[in-house]
Parts: sequence; C-alpha cells; structure tokens
Amino acid sequence: MDGRIAGITLRRAWRSVADLVLPRVCVVCGRQLLLSEEHICTVCEAGLPRTFFSSLRDNPMARAFNALVDRELGWAQGESKAPCPELDAPSGARSVPATQPYGYATALLFYRGDSPYKNIPMGLKYGRGLGEGRHFARMLGRDLAASPLFADVDAVIPVPLHRARRWRRGYNQAEVVARGIAEGVSQVASGNGPLVFTGILKRVRRTKTQTRLHSGDRYANVKSAFVADARKLKAVSHILLVDDVFTTGATLLACERALRAGLAEVFGPDAASKVRISVATLSFVG
Repeated sequence: MDGRIAGITLRRAWRSVADLVLPRVCVVCGRQLLLSEEHICTVCEAGLPRTFFSSLRDNPMARAFNALVDRELGWAQGESKAPCPELDAPSGARSVPATQPYGYATALLFYRGDSPYKNIPMGLKYGRGLGEGRHFARMLGRDLAASPLFADVDAVIPVPLHRARRWRRGYNQAEVVARGIAEGVSQVASGNGPLVFTGILKRVRRTKTQTRLHSGDRYANVKSAFVADARKLKAVSHILLVDDVFTTGATLLACERALRAGLAEVFGPDAASKVRISVATLSFVG
C-alpha cells in the first residue's frame, strides 16, 4: 500500500476514535462534524461569505487602505490637506518615500456582527482557535497563490502584539494567520511559498485595544507604536502585511509606515519606494 494512503487511513482511524471521546463541532453552527469535515461543516462552508478580493486590484478593502496611504503621502510631501481626525500628521512622515506602488488588499471573509461566521476570527483571537485559524488562513493562501496580483509576494509579515499582551494571550493571532497563508501558498506552489518574518516589526508602545475605540481614535492610538528593523528584507520586492481583521485599516497603516521608514533607513528612499506593501486579513468589516 502507498505510504501516503496508509497515512491518511491511519489519521482517519484516529480521528474517528477521538470523535467518540471529544466530538468535533463546526466553528460556525456548532453541529457535530462528520469524519470527512474539518473545522466547518459542509453546509456552512458552502455559505462562507467570501470576498474574492484576491483577484480584484480595485476592491473596497484596497480602496480603503490606499486612501489612508495617500493621505499619509500627502503629509510626507507637505501638501495642505483638510484636517482628518483619524490621520493627523504622522511622526516621521517626512522620512519615508513620497511615492510607492499601489498596495493590494484581500480578506477571506466579510465580517458582520450579527453573522455566525464571525466565530471564525473571534474564535482565533479570543478562543484559542489556532487550528481553525490555520485552516482558514491556508484557504486564503490558496486564493493568493492563484492570483497574479500576489504571485510575487516574497515576504509575509504579521502585525506584532506587545510582549505583555502576547504573554497573556499565549500567541499572536496575526502570526497564526501569516503562517497559514504561507502554508496555503506552498500547497499550490509546490512548496515555493513566501518566507514569514516575525522579528522585523516590533510594537514598542503598548496601546489600548482597538475594538473599544471609535474609528477617529484608532490611528492616534497606534501611531508610532511600531518600529521596523528591515535589514533582513534585502532584495524583497513585495511584502504582505497580515492581521486578523481589517476594520478601519489604522493598525495596518501604522505598520506599513514603520516598514516603509525602516526600508528607507537601511536601503535608501529610492529602493524603499519600489517595494510594494500589500495587506491580507481573515476578515473584512464592510
């Protein structure tokens, strides 16, 4: 018997025994899973509120993220802009390149507070649903692997947690998503997936949780909370910034600004201006 077939048979046998002791349930509806189902039942998987943003250069998430970046570039160039409560003049804005490639943006699912599908990102963030998080992140990774927009991504960087919050939670949910995305890409690209870098971005200031803040306060809360050591990013041309949920984009913008400044410091503004920084999350609030 082929070793791979034997391995699958053995895993199914162990799973059937484990299901008798501790039945697995669907992360969305709570129904007990069949032997062939993993983390989500067939009915709920068929109804996943997919965004399909991975194949669309122009989508609501990309427009929202690039609008934030454009306003930051306006400040960097010293342009006169109308006051924006969420995007005040950023510290260090003039140290980053004034031009840069368009950032692509994608998410696996739409997020709605009244939908049971919110259990997917919420379970990862607050319920230690690491297995479920990796499963759905791999699904997103396979979408990215099939998209020409993300085909040249060569570095995946998760949004970091402050060390105190990571110690209390025990893991960084954005890192779980980032590694799952890289695994999903590798499944399609025969093992040639992008590298995940976890030590590039650092959160140097502990901030309030974003979920308790109004949109106008979110960027002020995270502005200057991140720094980047870009020395390991030599020869990188397309970076994928990863978080669990895209709400206003404030945290991802703060990370993008820190990465851009770090690249400029190490490789110079001209080289930094040529690097594309795109974003991906499990879910998109919109």
